[in-house]
Amino acid sequence: MIMGKTVAFHTLGCKVNQYDTQAMRERFEQAGCRTVGFEERADIYVVNTCTVTGTGDKKSMQTIRRCHRQNPDAAIVVTGCLAQRASEELRLPGVRLVLGTQRRGEVVALLTQALAQDCTLIAVETLRKAPFEHLTVHANEGHTRATMKIQEGCDRWCTYCIIPSVRGPIRSRPVEEIREEAQSLAEAGFQEAVLTGIHLTSYGRDLQDGSTLLDAIRAVHEVDGIRRIRLGSLEPVIVTPEFVQGIAALPKVCHQFHLALQSGSDTVLARMRRRYTSGEFLAACALLREAFEDCALTTDVMTGFPGETEEEFAQTKATCRAAGFSRMHVFPYSEREGTKAAQMPDSVPRALRESRARELIALGHDMERDALAQRVGREDEVLIEELDAQGRGTGYTGGYLRAHVPDAAPGDIVRIRVTGVENMELVGEGQL
Repeated sequence: MIMGKTVAFHTLGCKVNQYDTQAMRERFEQAGCRTVGFEERADIYVVNTCTVTGTGDKKSMQTIRRCHRQNPDAAIVVTGCLAQRASEELRLPGVRLVLGTQRRGEVVALLTQALAQDCTLIAVETLRKAPFEHLTVHANEGHTRATMKIQEGCDRWCTYCIIPSVRGPIRSRPVEEIREEAQSLAEAGFQEAVLTGIHLTSYGRDLQDGSTLLDAIRAVHEVDGIRRIRLGSLEPVIVTPEFVQGIAALPKVCHQFHLALQSGSDTVLARMRRRYTSGEFLAACALLREAFEDCALTTDVMTGFPGETEEEFAQTKATCRAAGFSRMHVFPYSEREGTKAAQMPDSVPRALRESRARELIALGHDMERDALAQRVGREDEVLIEELDAQGRGTGYTGGYLRAHVPDAAPGDIVRIRVTGVENMELVGEGQL
């Protein structure tokens, strides 16, 4: 019933979702399906949803309806965080299977069951005691960088966040499994591994053998063929002298670190139930910069959290300037039903949330321009991923700055001297 059919995938949200989608894609291909582009008319559509914000909900629903319009006869699989949170709301035209954030490895068997029974099958599991789902990816879309999910779940319960309820408790992938998947990806030709998780900072807390995130990083570092390791989002609490010393001893680790700030105001951070102050955040930034001369810091920042005053917003701007981020992801606060923040008083008007977001985005662009200008005249390594319209190799530096390089091919890692900035991207000359 599945063999020979075409299948298309669309992923919303984070890198963890991207990994889960690739794992499901491999399951369909192993069952004899052929993957086509999402713009094409397909027999099966798989939509991996996001529910972090109201915008994520809206885009997810729009994508599901778009699949049905493209092919009213298609079988639609809906999975991911929105499916976990609101499965019954997803009994939409064309939807034959609703999966949450577990059982993705069974997607082919469950869809086959739904088609045989001519029904919409809701296969959403409770997450209270969910194990780590041992999805495995042997390849990745593209040819150079592969995402590896090594951790699932979160127990931080920040007051604005719905994710712990849709992703479940902390579960960590055993170090040996991480090593094996890194070896498989290296054999497939991937040179950069991006280690990611729902709350990567918590990696290992559930394991009985004392493994830590450093152990996981070291396991990937030992794999021949993996030449760069990039870390997903971290919290500043993990940036201890011991952790920094540990990664400084691993030359494959990229010197770009994504530290989630969320707010630069201590009073807002307390209302968010974050576990650090702005001062502790800046101290973590200083530790990393002291260890890595070419350190690049990126972050997430939220505007308009309930009760955020002009003074608190000014404190956030000051903290961002002091941190000197090379890139910021800025978004206005969005109420999530079921979170404590949704019940808080002193809601900030949406227009003010959005105007503050625009102000921070502009600040972020200024800091990004500064970060790019600081690289001019210096040497950098670039992992080439594709060719641009001018035939130049294009990829990312270790600091996750996009760069264009003449006479380079996808898959090359070339050392260049940065000669300038073009449209907010680096331009380099000569392979050194």
